Amino acid sequence: MKMSSFVLTLSILLAAPILAHADEASRDQEIVERFAKCDTNKDGRLTKEEAKGCMPRIYSNFSYIDSSGKGYVTVAEIQAMANR
Repeated sequence: MKMSSFVLTLSILLAAPILAHADEASRDQEIVERFAKCDTNKDGRLTKEEAKGCMPRIYSNFSYIDSSGKGYVTVAEIQAMANR
């Protein structure tokens, strides 16, 4: 392997965690924005009914995300699930 291709490969490998973090950060921001639009009563909690037409994947997986059965999910819970 030539030195220049080694350096390129090393640069890509070192940048991967940074790119992954950037993707995670943009996904988290998108979740915050969509959550805000769907949280119709602005209480910081998303019920299954609020998620129904607005966040279909959250609606479909609501009981999995709301594993404690409290009847709502938070931005942090959705982000944690998305970042797994």
